[in-house]
Formats: sequence, C-alpha cells, structure tokens
Amino acid sequence: MRLKGATILIEELLRQGVDTVFGYPGGAVLDIYDELYKYSDRIDHVITAHEQGACHAADGYARASGKTGVVIATSGPGATNLVTGIANANLDSVPLVAITGNVSVNALGRDSFQEVDIVGITQPIVKHNFMVRHVQELEQTIKEAFLIANSGRKGPVLIDIPKNVQTDTCEYGIAVVPRMPDKPKLPYVKDKVLEAIRNSTKPFIYCGGGVIAASAEQEVLELSHRLDAPVGLSMMGRTALPDSYDYNLGMCGMHGEYAASKAQSECDLMLAIGVRFSDRATGDLNEYTKKCTVIHIDIDKAEFGKNVDPDFCLQGDVKAILQDLLKDLKGVRHPEWREEITEFKKTKTPDRPGEFCPKNIIEAVRRHMQDSTVVATDVGQHQMWTVQYYDFEQPRTLLTSGGLGTMGYGLGAAIGGCIGSGRKRTVLFTSEGSFGMNLNELCTVVSQDLPITIVVLDNNVLGMVRQWQGIFYEGRYSQTTLNRKTDFAALANAFGAKGYSVATLEELEKVLTETDTGDKGAYLIDCHINQDEKVLPMIPPGKSIKNIILKG
Repeated sequence: MRLKGATILIEELLRQGVDTVFGYPGGAVLDIYDELYKYSDRIDHVITAHEQGACHAADGYARASGKTGVVIATSGPGATNLVTGIANANLDSVPLVAITGNVSVNALGRDSFQEVDIVGITQPIVKHNFMVRHVQELEQTIKEAFLIANSGRKGPVLIDIPKNVQTDTCEYGIAVVPRMPDKPKLPYVKDKVLEAIRNSTKPFIYCGGGVIAASAEQEVLELSHRLDAPVGLSMMGRTALPDSYDYNLGMCGMHGEYAASKAQSECDLMLAIGVRFSDRATGDLNEYTKKCTVIHIDIDKAEFGKNVDPDFCLQGDVKAILQDLLKDLKGVRHPEWREEITEFKKTKTPDRPGEFCPKNIIEAVRRHMQDSTVVATDVGQHQMWTVQYYDFEQPRTLLTSGGLGTMGYGLGAAIGGCIGSGRKRTVLFTSEGSFGMNLNELCTVVSQDLPITIVVLDNNVLGMVRQWQGIFYEGRYSQTTLNRKTDFAALANAFGAKGYSVATLEELEKVLTETDTGDKGAYLIDCHINQDEKVLPMIPPGKSIKNIILKG
C-alpha cells in the first residue's frame, strides 16, 4: 500500500492506539492537518491557544490516562513554543511524542521562512529525537519514537518531519516492529537485601513517581503492611497511596509533613522506590541518611549514587522487583516504631477554624469532589498547599510540575487531564502569578466544553518568592508585589466561562454548591487571601529537619 508521508503518520498514530492529539496548525504541517481532517472520525484533535498549552495538555493527558501524549506543532516559533512543555515532561518522566513540521529537506540550512533546528534545540531535554529526511524512514521512526517514550524511564521524544517528507510517497506497512535492546542491569544479591530488611526495626518506605509510572501502588501497600513500615512520598509520588491509609504519612521534604520527614530522619532502613532524591526532598545530604541503610529501587541506573549513595541498588521495573521481594517477606510488627510515629504525628501546623485560609479553602473544594477527580496545579505556594491539604485517594489524580517547576503548566495540564479522564469534572488550583502566564487557554476550556473548576488562590503577590524574601532576605520584597488590577471573575466571563469572586468560607461554600453540577460547566473562583500566608512546615534549603520551621 503506497501512501504519502502525512497519511503514514496518521495511520501509524492509530496503530499506536492514539485517539487524541493536541496542537496548532501552520504552514509546515498543512499536509498533516489535511490528513487529520480526513481522519477526524478516528482521531480527535484539540486545538489550543498556544503551542505551550498544547504540550502541557498532552503531558496532562498522559499522566491522567497512562497513555502516550501527542502534540503537533508547525516549524519555527511553533516548534520552539513546545520547548518548555517538552522539558517539563522530560524532568517528570512523562511519555510524550512531539511532532513538528519543518521546511523541505532541500531548504534546510538556508534560513528559510520559519526554519529552526528544533532537533538541536531539544537535544538536551528529550529521551531521543529524529529528523526524518526520507519518507521511507517515517513509519519505522514513528514506531521507534513510541517505543522509546514508553520504555525504561519514560519521557518525551520529538519527530521533526520536513514538508517534502509529508508529501512524498512510499510503501506503508513494511517496517519492522522494533524492540529495545536488552541492556545489562546492575546485579544485586537478593539474600543480602532481604537480610537488611529483616534486620530492620524502624523501616521506612519512600515512594516517588516511579511507583505510579510502574503501576506498583498495590505492591507498595502490601510491602508497608508486611514490614509494618510507614510510607512517605515525594511530590511526584503523592498519589501512590490513598491518604486514608493510616500509615501514609504524606509528603517528605522541604514542605512535607513533619511526621513524614521526621520518620525518614529516624528510620534505620529506607526503601526508596522510584525516587530521584531531589535537593528539595533531601536537604542536608550529610544528615539525610546518616542513621539508616538505603535500598534504592529504580528503573534508571543513572539515579543510583547521583544524589545519595545507597547501600543496595536494585535496577529494573519497580513492580516486578517488589513482587519478587514480597515472595520472601513475611509479616512483622514494630510496636515501638509505631508509637514513635504516633508521637511524630502530633506535631503539625495549627488548624485555623473559620478563617479564609488556603487549608480551609482546599478542604472545602475537596468535599465537593469525587475520589476520582483529577486535580492539576500550577507552581508556587498553592501547589504546596494542594499537595499538603487535598486528600488524594486514587493514583494519577494529581498533575503537577515537579522537576522543572513550570509556572503556567496548570491550565494546559487540566485540559489534557480532563480529556484523558473521560471529560469528567477536573480541578485546577492556581495563583494569580501562575495563572497569568497561560490564562489564554481558558478559550480552549470553553470551546471544548470542558468541566473544569479553576480555583485561584489570589494574594496579589508572587507568594513563594515573597516567602523566601521574607525569611532569607530580611523582607526585601523585590518585584514580588504584583498590585495587578485584573478582575479574574470578569475575565472568566469574557472567555465564556462563569466567574466568581469570594473572600469568606461562607461565600466559597455557596459558590461550590452552585457550581456542583457534575460534568457540565467551566468555572473560575477567585479566592482573595492574605499576602502573608506561608507554606509551612518548611525546612530551609540545604538544612535538615533539625532546622524545620513550623510557625510563621
């Protein structure tokens, strides 16, 4: 069967199980979009306001659905607008295939209109990228791209397709289905690992995003039961266990729960599963693992010893490794350790009943949502408040930018997450700083008739930076007091959504009741909070739990 390149692309996307793509058309991808028009009954294309929003939407779609996100952009500025989104997916290990158009092969290198070397630009922020110079290479390239994006540590792959490759023809259906070559894995002595686990009296499990990527949530839960071990989570691992599980201590690290960070500091064995030990999670490395044996389980051997030197390195699929270990682990109990954990839990930031503060706002929103509701965040104080105070019960219900910390990520991610979860009610927690970066995607929310509730924690400052300036820079608030006059409720109405402005819990509850309409309607609730609200607890950068700040 002889097909032109653009048709091969769409046919191969279908073979890869793709039914939804995000993007924005342009001159260098007109042939691809012409084919999308012909295949519109089989592939849904979601046009966004900006290519960055499309990339974040593909990212959010992948996280919520467990599928591969696909984004399409034209050459030049269309391609470069994807860069932040690709970098975000790379640092958070999200399977993503970005498809860009380019000028014809014979025009490359001539400063042609909207020509840019997107392969060179994205080289440091992808798992792999391809420039397809001959149509005969296209089918095989697409197969390899999806395989690479989903093999080992997941991540983004870019395919750059010059315009002539889209129009040239060749035989389709003859490419070999690729397989990833077997790479040698680091050996480990299972008996010694089991011995270390059995000798522990204060075991602690630390889970990251790798647990969710491997769908190993049940194995971690069983491991916790067997070892009588509390569990702490990285931000990317935040939905690995339900918050209702009594031995889930919550997030560790700079803004983690006191009990989680304290248990991590006092344990004699740390089972670190699918984590990368980021600086925000570890603090002072000299103190971090001083008291414990570390067993690090991860699919990516590059993570071993990068930040923390483990005693045992178990490389491979997290789910398979845990299943293998569980075969030889019997149930034990550590009553004294449990008593210590109970004492740790008593130290917490004080409640503020009746106040219009972030904790009470987030808890109010949670009461109106389902356990399956997908929650997206932007980056800043509101992000930390969300992971601290929102009760998550199911995996893949939190979409947040962990590694890159991308302000402006949230609305695009909410769009993708909403579509990836079956167009069910989705929540975005954001702030006026982050929301201002990509609020143009409100038009996408409305045009797609997506049931998204946007909650703006609005303190009229760049809150997280201001918090650091207050604590570490003697209150010199340089360029963090915004004093913007934007009426977000009116703005939402202008875009075709419905906007509200609230300043009390009573007003918020009334709005939440009014907008509790299931999977219909797009709403924005602008919550006006005090500019000096802080994210606490806080362990200062490079410090340990000995230096934790519990009160503002």
